Amino acid sequence: MAELRPIRVLIVDDHAVVRNGLKFFFMASDEFELVGEAADGEQAVQVCAQAQPDVVLMDLLMPGTGGIEATRAIRRCCPQVQVIALTSFKEKEYVEGALKAGASGYLLKDCAFEELSQAIRLAMANRIYLSPGVADVVVKDYVSPAPSQSVFSLLTTREREVLQLLSEGKRTSQIAELLHISIKTVETHRQQIMHKLGMRSVAELTKYAIREGLTSVES
Repeated sequence: MAELRPIRVLIVDDHAVVRNGLKFFFMASDEFELVGEAADGEQAVQVCAQAQPDVVLMDLLMPGTGGIEATRAIRRCCPQVQVIALTSFKEKEYVEGALKAGASGYLLKDCAFEELSQAIRLAMANRIYLSPGVADVVVKDYVSPAPSQSVFSLLTTREREVLQLLSEGKRTSQIAELLHISIKTVETHRQQIMHKLGMRSVAELTKYAIREGLTSVES
């Protein structure tokens, strides 16, 4: 009987301490083989095309190209590769964004390594795994769906982050620093947000953000 080969894994996270912790786990296991790592979404797509992993563990919030955009790109260029979101965020928009982009699982970073292993095995079997806290969010939305879809849903996760910071009165340079992106990228996101929402000023965006509950009047 032929021996099963290890599951090839690519780690994507902008924090070296997270990558190193995961590397230690995979290198100590015979079931998995670490084939690469990346610190942002753009690099993740490049390394994935070269290393051809079975599974990518994808952080969501990273400088430059975020995890959701990278997941979408990987599923488009390497459809055989399974992507599992591994993040600290369990808000509905992140979960929905990752799953719609093609993620095969969504785990929180405080999960145990055994849970991570289980998620990887399920992904290899073309099944989806959600951390318990995340599953609650998805189930509640299924049982009590939103009455209607707002234009807000057209925005990407990064555009929503920029919109929130704009509505809080942050300057372009401050937003660039907080999100670890260039000022030009912030300006591009702002133009895209205004185009998608049909608005022409930051004042209009701020009022919209308050209506959507993205920020408060006191912000």
